[in-house]
Amino acid sequence: MSFNNLKKNMGMNGLKNIQNELEKLNKGNNNNSADDRYWKLTSDKSGVGAAIIRFLPESEGDSTPWILLYEHAFQGPGGWYIEKSLTTINGKDPVSEYNSELWNSGIDANKDIARKQKRNARYISNILVIKDPANPENEGKVFLFKYGKKIFDKIKGAMFPENDPVDQKDPMNPFCPWTGANFKLKSKRVDGYISYDSSEFSAQEALFDSDDSKIEALWKTQHKLSDLIDASQFKSYEQLKARLDKVIGLKTTAQTRTVESKPEAQSVRESISESAETKSDYTSSFSDDDISDDLDYLQALANEE
Repeated sequence: MSFNNLKKNMGMNGLKNIQNELEKLNKGNNNNSADDRYWKLTSDKSGVGAAIIRFLPESEGDSTPWILLYEHAFQGPGGWYIEKSLTTINGKDPVSEYNSELWNSGIDANKDIARKQKRNARYISNILVIKDPANPENEGKVFLFKYGKKIFDKIKGAMFPENDPVDQKDPMNPFCPWTGANFKLKSKRVDGYISYDSSEFSAQEALFDSDDSKIEALWKTQHKLSDLIDASQFKSYEQLKARLDKVIGLKTTAQTRTVESKPEAQSVRESISESAETKSDYTSSFSDDDISDDLDYLQALANEE
């Protein structure tokens, strides 16, 4: 795809293409801790943080300006399991199989464990950091940004605005450099967990005053998202199964597992206060929708085993 084709396919044409991809997701087509390609919002000890970013269009060779990645993050008696799910690339995944076994056992306790070990949807996009008060050296640079359902819902809301007879808004392609808009990302602590509900898009505004040469130069620095979900980026089924065996143990059947093995698997939300007792520098909490904000911390816990 050339830059000229990118520009031609932006606007309403680009919006339609992305809307089609969103509809596919809605129909069910549904560990970067040391990777400096990723940007993350910095918040203070109270959970408050703010920055302005711009979602960027699909990179050369990509079909959409985001990718969908499934991850698992939970704790068992043998430590943390923090891994990408092979279901992302339509493969068989040991956690999904294990959860199915637990669920189909008909035992309520097993079903609870399966819920806590559910896969979490994460989205990754290229962004331009417009304003980052906590880290001004990031401004003007392109990064990868991993985000959860709450932020993705705001993207969908911009593309499919509600039919409000009083305040009707036109559909917008927030990934378009010419007709898109900056995104004001805001975090705050609500009921003990980090929330991004106050985040919102600004008014539509072209990047670089629609200077195509600058937009093209920026576009050429973007990361190819499809490379992030290439099969080579995932551990094998056997590697994941070995890790799962260590974390939870699969030596008994689902019918007897809750009695004999008693794998008290915990969700991150439930176990974080316990982990924090041994990690005095850990101060933030998070919701299930935005668990990825603290995966780097949890990955460090897993690696210490």
